[in-house]
Amino acid sequence: MTSYASSSAKAEMSELRRLRTLLPPELQSWVSVEGTTAVNPPLIQCEEIGRDEVEIQIDMVKWEQLALDQRNLLFWHEVARIQNDTIPKDGWEMAALAIGLGGAVGELWVQDGLLLLLALALCGVSGWRLWQKNSGEKVMNDLIEADERAIALAQRFGYTLPNAYKSLGSALKTLIEQSLKKRLRARYEARLDALKKSAAKAKAKLKNQAGEVY
Repeated sequence: MTSYASSSAKAEMSELRRLRTLLPPELQSWVSVEGTTAVNPPLIQCEEIGRDEVEIQIDMVKWEQLALDQRNLLFWHEVARIQNDTIPKDGWEMAALAIGLGGAVGELWVQDGLLLLLALALCGVSGWRLWQKNSGEKVMNDLIEADERAIALAQRFGYTLPNAYKSLGSALKTLIEQSLKKRLRARYEARLDALKKSAAKAKAKLKNQAGEVY
């Protein structure tokens, strides 16, 4: 049992080291890759752990069930999210919302109409900004853009364009099959549909370019 646990730990460390080599050089000084110890975590996610540091966290048990090429493209998807600056952040909006709500309650108590209006206005602005940042359409667009950039990163690391599309498409199909949550599965399905359309456009473009050469 101890031997198995030791072997498993070594395999995880080896995989984490391998993934760190897949980070573009410009990210290696401030992006780290670690196995998560959270209970029932996502397969892979990014989290800001400091002002200038981001950590890619991976559920190694689920991760090892995927093929190598699937892992690579899903990893580059997260890298692309970092490059696109679309990782969820605790910005000023949450603090402003808390201040506004606290102020509104306080002004109701002292019955100061002007300050109450200002507090409610602060709540409204911060709430609107939070809704914008977390709206389903924006989140979906960010994920699709990250998939496109992941394809480009794969090419940067030696993948051909068709193989990059096939690997990411295969990974998304696997995640769809494994997802029990309807909302999460719908996101994977939307990403796969967008990827298929992108692949068709890329294929047509390459065909046209080949025709021009001859």
